[in-house]
Amino acid sequence: DVQLQASGGGLVQPGGSLRLSCAASGFTFSTYPMTWARQAPGKGPEWVSTISSGGGSKTYADSVKGRFTISRDNAKNTVYLQMNSLKFEDTAVYYCVKGAGVAGSRGQGTQVTVSS
Repeated sequence: DVQLQASGGGLVQPGGSLRLSCAASGFTFSTYPMTWARQAPGKGPEWVSTISSGGGSKTYADSVKGRFTISRDNAKNTVYLQMNSLKFEDTAVYYCVKGAGVAGSRGQGTQVTVSS
């Protein structure tokens, strides 16, 4: 079974940084693109970023471009999201998704709260 376990969330002040990790198992990680998505209270899923299977291609939502960086370590079956210059509107549950887009298998996510 596909398992995706996100971690690294927490409470941070505006302008702060967090690094999220998502450990994957149950599939051949290195052959799939991976996606980070988020869901704020009362809203639907929002695509944040996707990285290609080899890590050479990365795409970002306009709302996070220049502030967030996606990366992966195929030897560790892990995808990361470095989040800098966090804003109040970044508050959400962040989760990783197998594949490109938000419709694939996903884990439970990790809460990120940006508050002063």
